[in-house]
Amino acid sequence: MTDTIRLYGLVADSIVDGPGYRVSVFTQGCPHHCPGCHNPESHAPEGGTLWTLNDVEKKFTGNPLLTGITLSGGEPFAQAGACAELARRARAKGLTVWTYTGYLYEQLLDKALADADVRELLAQTDVLVDGPFVLALRSLELEFCGSRNQRLIDLNRTRETGVITLYEKPEWC
Repeated sequence: MTDTIRLYGLVADSIVDGPGYRVSVFTQGCPHHCPGCHNPESHAPEGGTLWTLNDVEKKFTGNPLLTGITLSGGEPFAQAGACAELARRARAKGLTVWTYTGYLYEQLLDKALADADVRELLAQTDVLVDGPFVLALRSLELEFCGSRNQRLIDLNRTRETGVITLYEKPEWC
């Protein structure tokens, strides 16, 4: 297991990358290169800054107002092992984990068959925002995603039912 992760950036007080008050972790490296991406500087895998997982964990430790962490990018599944470990640590603290990906959930299930890190990141994710950003489908009216093709999948319910279940925003948000 790795004890480092390469990040494009980190926002310690986000209210736009999932419900509630969150720490948003923007990974470095993305194979998708979606036209119109709002983080194109995150695409090169050798860019960004190397962080220890312990230093990232400190950003989501000790704040009683925090409801969760969000793994975004870049592409979190390009560093699935490190992201899975961060997600595990966050959930151990009672935080929710949202993961944004340019892959479709079905593609990740296929990848998970051969990659334990992908399997573990999926297992530690509460809500998966899947699908590439499509500029022609961009909408500023959408909450928690950028284009109409993207799904917010409630992975806890999906695992329970065996059927892809979309996230329903709680009344408190």
